[in-house]
Amino acid sequence: MPNVEAFSLLTEFDINLFKAGKHFQLYEKLGSHIVEVNGVKGTYFAVWAPSAHSVSVIGDFNFWQKGTHQLNVRWDESGIWEGFIPEITKGTLYKYSINSNNFGVTTEKADPFARYCETPPKTGSVVWDGAYDWKDTDWMGYRKEKNGLDRPYSVYEVHLGSWKRKKDNEFLTYLELADDLVKYVKEMNFTHVEFMPVMEYPYDPSWGYQLTGYFAPTSRFGTPEEFKVLVDKLHQNDIGVILDWVPSHFPEDAHGLGFFDGSHLYEHPDRKKGYHPDWKSLIFNYGRNEVRAFLISNAMFWMDQFHVDALRVDAVASMIYLDYSREEGEWEPNIYGNNENLEAISLLKEMNQQLYASFEGIQTIAEESTAFTGVSQPVDLGGLGFGMKWMMGWMHDTLEYFKKEPIYRKHHQNDITFSLTYAFSENFMLPFSHDEVVYGKQSLLYRMPGDEWQRFANLRLLFGYMFTHPGTNLVFMGGEFGQSSEWNFQNSLDWHLTQYDFHAGVQKMVKDLNIFYKNYPALYEKQFSPDSFQWIDYGDAESSVLTYIRKGHDTKNDVIVACNFTPITREKYRIGIPKNTTVKEVFNSDALEYGGSGVANKNINITATPWHNFNNSIEITLPPLSVIILQ
Repeated sequence: MPNVEAFSLLTEFDINLFKAGKHFQLYEKLGSHIVEVNGVKGTYFAVWAPSAHSVSVIGDFNFWQKGTHQLNVRWDESGIWEGFIPEITKGTLYKYSINSNNFGVTTEKADPFARYCETPPKTGSVVWDGAYDWKDTDWMGYRKEKNGLDRPYSVYEVHLGSWKRKKDNEFLTYLELADDLVKYVKEMNFTHVEFMPVMEYPYDPSWGYQLTGYFAPTSRFGTPEEFKVLVDKLHQNDIGVILDWVPSHFPEDAHGLGFFDGSHLYEHPDRKKGYHPDWKSLIFNYGRNEVRAFLISNAMFWMDQFHVDALRVDAVASMIYLDYSREEGEWEPNIYGNNENLEAISLLKEMNQQLYASFEGIQTIAEESTAFTGVSQPVDLGGLGFGMKWMMGWMHDTLEYFKKEPIYRKHHQNDITFSLTYAFSENFMLPFSHDEVVYGKQSLLYRMPGDEWQRFANLRLLFGYMFTHPGTNLVFMGGEFGQSSEWNFQNSLDWHLTQYDFHAGVQKMVKDLNIFYKNYPALYEKQFSPDSFQWIDYGDAESSVLTYIRKGHDTKNDVIVACNFTPITREKYRIGIPKNTTVKEVFNSDALEYGGSGVANKNINITATPWHNFNNSIEITLPPLSVIILQ
């Protein structure tokens, strides 16, 4: 039998931390690592498989023969099998063949800690070293200023496989994206990009939300180092990077984490807690110490090894509620008799505490669709500890309002104003994400009512309202130029549309909105504080008009916003203002360059006429289906 030496990277301290669920850099110890032992170069393998009777490494180096390179089980009852195999080098394909103590089951598994994987549908792991010379020192030094909660946060959400494709419909590589995507995001003035999951996944229609390689960027677009080039280039252009992260569930694919060593190792053994009925997938056992260490280590890994600036945590609601998507009898209450998953809540709190303590200037963002209290509040104040939370209620109410014909909007004024009753209960991000443009929902453009002109005017109004509403912003790719069709992950966006004036107009307006957002502190300095917002008038339902003030630290920087949700031009519309100096129009979504009608306010006279509980007031013209901003 070929030699597998009894070498280890694991210390007794590592093992104690692992057993306690407190080892948060497991990626430095488990998995495959190219090392030199007694002058011989090779690879050290370590895998957690406590129910195994034997574990061997199989791969292209031994013709995938089971039992020829058997690992050694540790004496400390950690359940870890390890060993050093000489002459195994970078690029070697491998898996673990695991003979279980449970009924003689044998599994063949990809390495849970693999840094690189074969391109699906192939399922092997690849020995890799990951060396890279980062060039983003400047960004990492001032990231806390660029990535803070009091800074502009305008996010461009991207699916790497369908943002743009080559003429033969092949993917762009990470290196090609590092040129094309970075250039575009910078031109559009977004502050951040959010990548839908880049971790290795076997099934394209899952969009990456069913992971099998938690520590490996998908090889569809290149190597791990080439993905680092993409992140690096974004940072060099002052663009932050957010990754979607999926600790909520994982697929049952034979090479994945499910039934890993012939037992329910990573998933909860009780199907009421361990199986997700919506996605037909497995749910992590959040109460098992070693699984907690795996998940928190994975979150740490992307920030440590890939310089990621934020994680957007997917499907948080499915984690924190035991009855999520389950009927009566399909779930069991916790020890207090309610529906909260105490183990998952504890995991999220510990994860957030660890990340914020370990990395300066990072953020975590929760996709949480319920009214769970304190998602973005600090853990020591009883919260989950996230930096931000997606404002799903605002998204739903706003799109429901906008799809109505303008003549009916006066009957639904509360739909567009209700969000301000809870806007400051969390640190909210306003999302128009990929989920809103699939499965028959239509594109944002085609959810708008009216003829072609009105559709585009409504879309411009939607974005203008979004950028002036308290909170940060997220726009899914294609929305920024008025993509006509629903998103299709198998094809490129319809970039040819940008040659047409209406589409190009929306694109230019979003670009200008991003610049405006960055340049006007009133829109971001206190974006999560009630002090940042004041209604002028929310009650003019008959005209379907909203007027409000956005406030920064200095009142001189405050801006006045007026939204006209009808296609009627409203002349001599009076609003009260708190100023006694000059006021001018600084943004207008109805500008000719955006495809609008060109109605504008060139000269605005302030009078001492009390209005809306202010001593002074102005008369302005409200263009059709528009947002105007005054200062």
